[in-house]
Amino acid sequence: MSNPSNPEASSTGVDAYQSGLGWVHREDHVAVEEPLEIRIDTRPVTITLRTPGHDEELAAGFLVTEGVLHYASDIARFHRHPRNPHGSVLDVQLRPDLIVDFARLTRHVFAVSSCGLCGKTAIEAVRQNHPPINDPFVVDPEWLLSLPKRMRDAQATFDSTGGLHAAALFDLSGNLRVLREDIGRHNAVDKVIGHAALHGQFPLRQHVLLVSGRVSFEVIQKALAAGIAFVAAISAPSSLAVEFARASGQTLVGFLRDHRFNTYSAPQRLLPSPP
Repeated sequence: MSNPSNPEASSTGVDAYQSGLGWVHREDHVAVEEPLEIRIDTRPVTITLRTPGHDEELAAGFLVTEGVLHYASDIARFHRHPRNPHGSVLDVQLRPDLIVDFARLTRHVFAVSSCGLCGKTAIEAVRQNHPPINDPFVVDPEWLLSLPKRMRDAQATFDSTGGLHAAALFDLSGNLRVLREDIGRHNAVDKVIGHAALHGQFPLRQHVLLVSGRVSFEVIQKALAAGIAFVAAISAPSSLAVEFARASGQTLVGFLRDHRFNTYSAPQRLLPSPP
Protein backbone atom coordinates (compact mmCIF):
# COMPACT_ATOMS: atom_id res chain seq x y z
CA MET A 1 0.00 0.00 0.00
CA SER A 2 1.48 3.32 -1.05
CA ASN A 3 1.93 6.19 1.35
CA PRO A 4 0.22 9.38 0.09
CA SER A 5 2.65 11.55 2.06
CA ASN A 6 5.62 9.75 0.48
CA PRO A 7 4.90 8.34 -3.01
CA GLU A 8 8.45 6.97 -3.18
CA ALA A 9 7.83 4.29 -0.54
CA SER A 10 5.17 1.60 -0.13
CA SER A 11 4.21 -0.45 2.94
CA THR A 12 3.83 -4.23 2.67
CA GLY A 13 3.59 -7.17 5.01
CA VAL A 14 6.58 -9.51 5.14
CA ASP A 15 7.68 -12.59 7.06
CA ALA A 16 11.11 -11.91 8.53
CA TYR A 17 13.47 -14.48 10.01
CA GLN A 18 16.16 -13.64 12.57
CA SER A 19 18.57 -16.11 14.09
CA GLY A 20 17.61 -16.85 17.68
CA LEU A 21 14.16 -15.30 17.32
CA GLY A 22 12.63 -17.25 14.46
CA TRP A 23 9.88 -15.92 12.21
CA VAL A 24 7.90 -12.76 12.79
CA HIS A 25 5.35 -10.99 10.60
CA ARG A 26 5.87 -7.25 10.29
CA GLU A 27 5.39 -4.27 8.01
CA ASP A 28 8.21 -3.31 5.67
CA HIS A 29 8.74 -0.31 3.41
CA VAL A 30 9.79 -0.93 -0.19
CA ALA A 31 10.74 1.50 -2.95
CA VAL A 32 7.90 2.17 -5.38
CA GLU A 33 8.50 1.34 -9.04
CA GLU A 34 5.92 2.38 -11.63
CA PRO A 35 5.96 3.17 -15.35
CA LEU A 36 5.80 6.78 -16.51
CA GLU A 37 4.93 7.55 -20.10
CA ILE A 38 6.43 10.84 -21.25
CA ARG A 39 4.66 12.59 -24.11
CA ILE A 40 5.55 15.67 -26.11
CA ASP A 41 2.48 17.63 -27.18
CA THR A 42 0.33 14.47 -26.64
CA ARG A 43 2.72 12.28 -28.67
CA PRO A 44 4.29 9.37 -26.71
CA VAL A 45 8.09 9.37 -26.86
CA THR A 46 9.20 7.00 -24.10
CA ILE A 47 8.14 4.88 -21.14
CA THR A 48 10.48 4.63 -18.18
CA LEU A 49 10.21 2.68 -14.94
CA ARG A 50 10.74 5.19 -12.15
CA THR A 51 9.96 5.98 -8.55
CA PRO A 52 7.05 8.47 -8.45
CA GLY A 53 7.88 11.98 -7.37
CA HIS A 54 9.44 14.94 -9.21
CA ASP A 55 8.09 13.60 -12.51
CA GLU A 56 8.26 17.04 -14.14
CA GLU A 57 11.96 17.23 -13.32
CA LEU A 58 12.46 13.70 -14.67
CA ALA A 59 10.78 14.60 -17.95
CA ALA A 60 12.65 17.88 -18.29
CA GLY A 61 15.99 16.25 -17.52
CA PHE A 62 15.32 13.43 -19.95
CA LEU A 63 14.41 15.84 -22.75
CA VAL A 64 17.44 18.04 -22.05
CA THR A 65 19.84 15.11 -22.20
CA GLU A 66 18.18 13.96 -25.43
CA GLY A 67 18.81 17.40 -26.95
CA VAL A 68 15.11 18.25 -27.32
CA LEU A 69 15.18 21.10 -24.80
CA HIS A 70 17.85 23.70 -24.10
CA TYR A 71 16.01 26.15 -21.84
CA ALA A 72 13.15 25.93 -19.36
CA SER A 73 11.31 28.45 -21.54
CA ASP A 74 11.06 25.72 -24.21
CA ILE A 75 8.32 24.19 -22.03
CA ALA A 76 4.94 25.88 -22.15
CA ARG A 77 3.47 23.71 -19.40
CA PHE A 78 3.17 20.18 -18.02
CA HIS A 79 -0.12 18.30 -18.19
CA ARG A 80 -0.44 15.33 -15.87
CA HIS A 81 -3.04 12.75 -16.78
CA PRO A 82 -4.96 10.93 -14.04
CA ARG A 83 -3.03 7.99 -12.61
CA ASN A 84 -4.22 4.64 -13.94
CA PRO A 85 -3.56 0.97 -13.05
CA HIS A 86 -0.68 0.90 -15.54
CA GLY A 87 1.15 3.94 -14.16
CA SER A 88 1.17 7.60 -15.05
CA VAL A 89 1.25 9.79 -18.13
CA LEU A 90 2.94 13.20 -18.26
CA ASP A 91 2.47 15.40 -21.29
CA VAL A 92 5.17 18.03 -21.87
CA GLN A 93 3.69 20.82 -23.93
CA LEU A 94 6.36 22.85 -25.72
CA ARG A 95 6.45 26.33 -27.21
CA PRO A 96 4.42 26.40 -30.44
CA ASP A 97 7.46 27.52 -32.47
CA LEU A 98 9.73 24.72 -31.22
CA ILE A 99 10.31 22.03 -33.84
CA VAL A 100 11.06 18.49 -32.64
CA ASP A 101 12.61 15.80 -34.84
CA PHE A 102 10.40 12.97 -33.60
CA ALA A 103 11.89 10.41 -35.98
CA ARG A 104 15.40 10.91 -34.57
CA LEU A 105 14.14 11.09 -30.99
CA THR A 106 12.02 7.94 -31.20
CA ARG A 107 14.82 5.81 -32.70
CA HIS A 108 17.23 6.97 -30.01
CA VAL A 109 14.88 6.84 -27.04
CA PHE A 110 13.50 3.36 -27.43
CA ALA A 111 17.06 2.02 -27.64
CA VAL A 112 18.25 3.69 -24.45
CA SER A 113 15.41 4.56 -22.11
CA SER A 114 16.11 1.71 -19.70
CA CYS A 115 19.45 0.07 -20.49
CA GLY A 116 21.85 2.70 -21.84
CA LEU A 117 23.20 3.59 -25.24
CA CYS A 118 24.59 0.90 -27.51
CA GLY A 119 26.54 1.12 -30.72
CA LYS A 120 29.27 3.36 -32.12
CA THR A 121 26.81 5.37 -34.23
CA ALA A 122 24.80 6.48 -31.20
CA ILE A 123 27.95 7.34 -29.23
CA GLU A 124 29.37 9.42 -32.07
CA ALA A 125 26.04 11.27 -32.30
CA VAL A 126 26.33 12.26 -28.63
CA ARG A 127 29.89 13.51 -29.17
CA GLN A 128 28.81 15.61 -32.13
CA ASN A 129 25.95 17.21 -30.18
CA HIS A 130 28.02 17.96 -27.06
CA PRO A 131 31.62 19.17 -27.42
CA PRO A 132 34.27 18.36 -24.80
CA ILE A 133 34.36 20.40 -21.57
CA ASN A 134 37.48 22.41 -20.79
CA ASP A 135 36.54 24.16 -17.53
CA PRO A 136 39.74 24.69 -15.48
CA PHE A 137 38.34 24.68 -11.92
CA VAL A 138 39.92 22.54 -9.18
CA VAL A 139 38.48 20.51 -6.30
CA ASP A 140 40.09 19.71 -2.94
CA PRO A 141 40.29 15.89 -2.51
CA GLU A 142 39.44 16.18 1.19
CA TRP A 143 36.30 18.14 0.35
CA LEU A 144 35.38 15.50 -2.20
CA LEU A 145 35.74 12.79 0.44
CA SER A 146 33.15 14.58 2.59
CA LEU A 147 30.41 14.44 -0.03
CA PRO A 148 29.19 10.81 0.30
CA LYS A 149 28.17 11.31 3.94
CA ARG A 150 26.39 14.55 3.08
CA MET A 151 24.49 12.80 0.31
CA ARG A 152 23.66 9.81 2.50
CA ASP A 153 22.38 12.07 5.30
CA ALA A 154 19.95 13.66 2.83
CA GLN A 155 18.52 10.38 1.51
CA ALA A 156 15.23 10.31 3.40
CA THR A 157 13.52 7.55 1.42
CA PHE A 158 16.59 5.29 1.36
CA ASP A 159 16.45 5.26 5.16
CA SER A 160 13.05 3.58 5.07
CA THR A 161 13.44 1.33 1.99
CA GLY A 162 17.15 0.77 1.34
CA GLY A 163 16.24 0.40 -2.34
CA LEU A 164 16.87 3.70 -4.11
CA HIS A 165 19.72 5.23 -6.02
CA ALA A 166 20.61 8.86 -5.40
CA ALA A 167 22.12 11.66 -7.44
CA ALA A 168 23.28 14.91 -5.84
CA LEU A 169 24.54 18.16 -7.27
CA PHE A 170 27.07 20.24 -5.33
CA ASP A 171 28.43 23.65 -6.28
CA LEU A 172 32.07 24.52 -5.77
CA SER A 173 31.23 26.51 -2.64
CA GLY A 174 30.21 23.24 -1.01
CA ASN A 175 26.45 23.73 -1.17
CA LEU A 176 24.18 20.76 -1.85
CA ARG A 177 21.99 22.24 -4.58
CA VAL A 178 19.63 19.32 -5.11
CA LEU A 179 19.34 15.60 -4.32
CA ARG A 180 16.94 13.16 -5.89
CA GLU A 181 16.29 9.45 -5.30
CA ASP A 182 14.91 6.89 -7.74
CA ILE A 183 14.76 3.16 -8.39
CA GLY A 184 16.83 3.85 -11.54
CA ARG A 185 20.19 5.62 -11.36
CA HIS A 186 19.65 7.32 -14.71
CA ASN A 187 16.26 8.59 -13.52
CA ALA A 188 17.83 10.11 -10.41
CA VAL A 189 20.33 11.91 -12.64
CA ASP A 190 17.55 13.11 -14.96
CA LYS A 191 15.64 14.51 -11.98
CA VAL A 192 18.68 16.45 -10.78
CA ILE A 193 19.38 17.81 -14.27
CA GLY A 194 15.70 18.59 -14.80
CA HIS A 195 15.56 20.51 -11.53
CA ALA A 196 18.50 22.65 -12.66
CA ALA A 197 16.98 23.23 -16.09
CA LEU A 198 13.61 24.29 -14.69
CA HIS A 199 15.34 26.71 -12.29
CA GLY A 200 17.46 28.39 -14.95
CA GLN A 201 20.80 27.01 -13.71
CA PHE A 202 22.19 25.78 -17.04
CA PRO A 203 24.89 25.08 -17.97
CA LEU A 204 26.15 23.37 -14.82
CA ARG A 205 29.82 24.17 -15.40
CA GLN A 206 30.85 24.83 -11.81
CA HIS A 207 29.27 21.77 -10.21
CA VAL A 208 30.06 18.23 -9.10
CA LEU A 209 27.59 15.41 -9.75
CA LEU A 210 27.70 12.59 -7.19
CA VAL A 211 25.86 9.30 -7.75
CA SER A 212 25.33 6.59 -5.17
CA GLY A 213 25.98 3.57 -7.38
CA ARG A 214 28.16 2.74 -10.33
CA VAL A 215 28.75 5.09 -13.28
CA SER A 216 27.57 3.88 -16.67
CA PHE A 217 28.14 5.56 -20.02
CA GLU A 218 24.60 6.92 -19.83
CA VAL A 219 25.34 8.85 -16.61
CA ILE A 220 28.45 10.44 -18.16
CA GLN A 221 26.52 11.30 -21.31
CA LYS A 222 23.74 12.96 -19.34
CA ALA A 223 26.29 14.92 -17.32
CA LEU A 224 27.98 16.12 -20.51
CA ALA A 225 24.65 17.27 -21.94
CA ALA A 226 24.16 19.37 -18.80
CA GLY A 227 27.69 20.80 -18.97
CA ILE A 228 28.88 18.94 -15.86
CA ALA A 229 32.65 18.51 -15.94
CA PHE A 230 33.10 16.53 -12.70
CA VAL A 231 31.31 13.24 -11.97
CA ALA A 232 31.97 11.16 -8.84
CA ALA A 233 30.51 7.84 -7.78
CA ILE A 234 30.42 5.71 -4.66
CA SER A 235 30.94 2.61 -6.79
CA ALA A 236 32.76 1.65 -9.98
CA PRO A 237 32.65 3.16 -13.47
CA SER A 238 32.22 1.08 -16.60
CA SER A 239 34.94 0.90 -19.24
CA LEU A 240 32.79 2.84 -21.68
CA ALA A 241 32.12 5.54 -19.08
CA VAL A 242 35.89 5.93 -18.58
CA GLU A 243 36.55 6.06 -22.32
CA PHE A 244 33.83 8.63 -22.91
CA ALA A 245 34.84 10.81 -19.94
CA ARG A 246 38.42 10.95 -21.22
CA ALA A 247 37.29 11.93 -24.70
CA SER A 248 34.89 14.55 -23.30
CA GLY A 249 37.33 16.21 -20.90
CA GLN A 250 35.26 15.23 -17.86
CA THR A 251 36.80 14.31 -14.54
CA LEU A 252 35.57 10.89 -13.45
CA VAL A 253 36.06 9.64 -9.90
CA GLY A 254 35.01 6.19 -8.69
CA PHE A 255 35.01 4.21 -5.43
CA LEU A 256 34.55 7.44 -3.44
CA ARG A 257 34.25 5.81 -0.04
CA ASP A 258 36.23 4.71 3.01
CA HIS A 259 38.46 7.81 2.82
CA ARG A 260 39.76 7.02 -0.66
CA PHE A 261 38.88 7.25 -4.34
CA ASN A 262 40.22 6.51 -7.84
CA THR A 263 40.54 9.10 -10.60
CA TYR A 264 40.00 7.79 -14.13
CA SER A 265 40.14 10.95 -16.26
CA ALA A 266 41.06 14.66 -16.22
CA PRO A 267 42.92 14.54 -12.87
CA GLN A 268 44.01 18.17 -13.29
CA ARG A 269 40.74 19.26 -11.62
CA LEU A 270 42.02 17.82 -8.32
CA LEU A 271 44.36 19.90 -6.19
CA PRO A 272 47.01 18.80 -5.65
CA SER A 273 46.84 16.76 -8.82
CA PRO A 274 48.08 13.15 -8.91
CA PRO A 275 51.75 12.58 -9.86
